[in-house]
Amino acid sequence: MKNADLVILGGGPAGLAAALAAREAGVQDILILERDAELGGILNQCIHNGFGLHTFKEELTGPEYAARFADKVKAQGIPYKLNTMVMDLSADKVVTAMNRTDGLFQVQAKAVVLAMGCRERPRGALNIPGTRPAGIFTAGTAQRLVNMEGYLPGRRVVILGSGDIGLIMARRMTLEGAKVLCVAELMPYSGGLKRNIVQCLNDFDIPLKLSHTVVDIEGKERVTGVTIAEVKNGKPVPGTEKHFDCDTLLLSCGLLPENELSRTAGVALSPITGGPQVDESLQTSIPGVFAAGNVLHVHDLVDYVSEEAAAAGTNAAAYILQGAGEAGRSLPVVAQNGVRYTVPVTVHPQATETLTLRMRVDNVYKGKALAVYAGETCLWRRKRPVMAPGEMETVVLKADALAKIPADAANLTVTLEEV
Repeated sequence: MKNADLVILGGGPAGLAAALAAREAGVQDILILERDAELGGILNQCIHNGFGLHTFKEELTGPEYAARFADKVKAQGIPYKLNTMVMDLSADKVVTAMNRTDGLFQVQAKAVVLAMGCRERPRGALNIPGTRPAGIFTAGTAQRLVNMEGYLPGRRVVILGSGDIGLIMARRMTLEGAKVLCVAELMPYSGGLKRNIVQCLNDFDIPLKLSHTVVDIEGKERVTGVTIAEVKNGKPVPGTEKHFDCDTLLLSCGLLPENELSRTAGVALSPITGGPQVDESLQTSIPGVFAAGNVLHVHDLVDYVSEEAAAAGTNAAAYILQGAGEAGRSLPVVAQNGVRYTVPVTVHPQATETLTLRMRVDNVYKGKALAVYAGETCLWRRKRPVMAPGEMETVVLKADALAKIPADAANLTVTLEEV
């Protein structure tokens, strides 16, 4: 069995940022394991721009953003293995992986960073009635076919779900010469960023039908048409059906953190996000195992993934070099009144000088205030003109706010309030 101080599972934006931060913090023995043929993860197929505005203060495409981190990893000589599938992670941080060169091998790590990213929700999880012909793709699969393989999946397209990948693919398919007939969204609000609705749908006159879903798929060998209908109280409304003749259906119905390895290792997972439950250092329920990026919770901007992963890498380095410090008292973080979840779910106020809380709301809210309380004491409060599920909210509590936490506080509460 080989040994390594830090093993990072995933060579996408989270894994690369964590590796660079850990090396900067003083850890030399790092190994990145990536199942794809190159570093960069999902960014390699995201050839649209809009990346890097926070991190580099300029607008980059996905491959350009990934290349900046990959080049730094290579320049610093951080080892990585490509085309390597991690098969198992044990509770005592033994990583079992395999590739064609090394065969099956094991690495005993002092610390592990989980950076496996997420995957799309497939058709089987959506319970769409109808036949099962060719021409049904997840939006990410279609994106890879168009941008990396050079294939056009179809010419007349209906998209179900208004997640960011679906919105971006509506524009991409249009630019490639296909006709996007409509984007149907089950919820009464879009799941994507506002800027993507404007730039990808409105600019190309593609209709967005909220509170609609696909109720039938037609075709034997290949999709020949789909029927959508309005939805109320979770059920299609009879008489509102509308038929589209099309040859392709793209599904953009949410992303699921890829946590099979976390589950087998015994990491406690959140029932809401599907990702690990972590504390303020992004450490999971297993000491020395950290998580960051979309494997933790689905982000809207890759800049936030890199920022979060850098923190995980730094904290993993501290764990390796200094051991587990005295954390002090533990406060659970409670989400309520419209806040769907928070990351982290537990904090140790004495262990940090700055606490970053990331969260999403469960609906569209206008003119509400986002607030953080410790018992009856308000630590932070800001008015937000608009909050939507598609856009992540971030709260940063600095030392002066953390100093206000009463000694008898049982938890931190993140909540929405009337202004």
